[in-house]
Amino acid sequence: MRMPLKNPLHRRPRRKPARPLTLRRVCTKVLVVVAVAHLSFMALTTATLIVYKFANPPVTSVMLYRKLFYGWKTRKVRYLPLAKIPKSVRNMVLRVEDGSFYSHHGIVPAAIKNAWQINREIGRPMYGGSTITMQTARTIFLVPEKSYLRKYLEVIVALEMEVVLGKKRIFELYMNYAEWGKGVFGVEAASVYHYGTSVYNLSTDQRIRLVTLLSSPIKYGPDSINRSGVLRSRYAYLTERFNAEPALAPAQAPIP
Repeated sequence: MRMPLKNPLHRRPRRKPARPLTLRRVCTKVLVVVAVAHLSFMALTTATLIVYKFANPPVTSVMLYRKLFYGWKTRKVRYLPLAKIPKSVRNMVLRVEDGSFYSHHGIVPAAIKNAWQINREIGRPMYGGSTITMQTARTIFLVPEKSYLRKYLEVIVALEMEVVLGKKRIFELYMNYAEWGKGVFGVEAASVYHYGTSVYNLSTDQRIRLVTLLSSPIKYGPDSINRSGVLRSRYAYLTERFNAEPALAPAQAPIP
């Protein structure tokens, strides 16, 4: 019995050999992954900021970070609208944290460049050149650990915040969620924690000490700022600027 001849038109198509993984293809795949990650991050943060334009954050990334990795209990945030925070306190914060806050667009490239040069000299990311907007971005979305990746993400979120929230809302969130001690967030909560009363009732010197703490709120307290040269300088500057009688003259401060 003769076997039927196979129709040459119905031959099984040959599988194409897999293309070799070249450097160009690897780079393309990496770029696609990075682009998707960027877009996803920006979409998430922008959507969250739209909500925070009208509602206060129930929790921030720094709060979660401190609780999970340090075991610190987060004290109640005592939220104050910006207009109800004493003007002197607001001005003090602007003086020492971001004097050009109302004139820049979220970042100051010259400050970041200067910080990068200093970090390169000391061999680690110690300084960041962060604006109040960038600090707020870090507080709400990121973690306090220093790295160039975090700084890059800070810049992205800061630019988004300037567009979505505006200056007034950014400053209000900063004053109410900035870290002011172990598990202490916001100026009113800090005032109650450190002095047992509202920021309204503080003396000028007490307000200066509270604002001075912002650059190192975990290591120091209002009564130990004299142990840090940086904090002593901030305290002296604010005392002179706001005509307060210093409780401890810089010359009397013990050297750490």
